[in-house]
Amino acid sequence: MAVIKALEALNQPCRVILHSDSRYVVDAISKGWARKWQANGWQRNKREKAVNPDLWKTLLQLCQAHQVEFRWVRGHAGDAENERCDRLAVQAAKQPDLPADPGYPPGK
Repeated sequence: MAVIKALEALNQPCRVILHSDSRYVVDAISKGWARKWQANGWQRNKREKAVNPDLWKTLLQLCQAHQVEFRWVRGHAGDAENERCDRLAVQAAKQPDLPADPGYPPGK
């Protein structure tokens, strides 16, 4: 969600270098996995559905609107910007009355 919110904050097409500590997100976009899942009806393979296809669809659309280069950074390894993002995410998650995530069933 963080990468989506970051790209949604842009009000015109931009060239972006997006740093993330999520290797899954970085690889899914950089290696073309997400596009493949989309082309296969949001299936990762013949047996597994892609998780959160609504978010992947949004992210792919945002990547089309901008020139985005994804770069992986190791989390909790002293990268000042990554550490700040982590603190902000934790702080946001503790807020009362967060909207429900319809794509994420409770109890998982």
